[in-house]
Amino acid sequence: QVQLVESGGGLVQPGGSLRLSCAASRSIFSFNDMAWYRQAPGKQRELVAQITSRGSTNYGDSVKGRFTISGDNAKNRVYLQMNSLKPEDTAVYYCRGGLGASASWGQGTQVTVSS
Repeated sequence: QVQLVESGGGLVQPGGSLRLSCAASRSIFSFNDMAWYRQAPGKQRELVAQITSRGSTNYGDSVKGRFTISGDNAKNRVYLQMNSLKPEDTAVYYCRGGLGASASWGQGTQVTVSS
């Protein structure tokens, strides 16, 4: 069974930075793609950033130019570098690994942007 474990969340002031990490129980290249999603209270879960097994990336409009997704296969990890954070970035952030028609999800990590 695939396991994904997120870490790196926390409380940060507006304009600050955080780096989230997703540790996978298998090679990240074994996934079709890996992605970060987020869900704020009362809102639907939305795509933040995605990286394919070929290294192509895709970002949600609200985070373009501020967030960067990357992978380290040697460590079986995917990262989300978040800069210039805004209060509206506050949410639970989830790691997702795409496996054909199915997907595995982590348990989420809370990110709170507040002064």
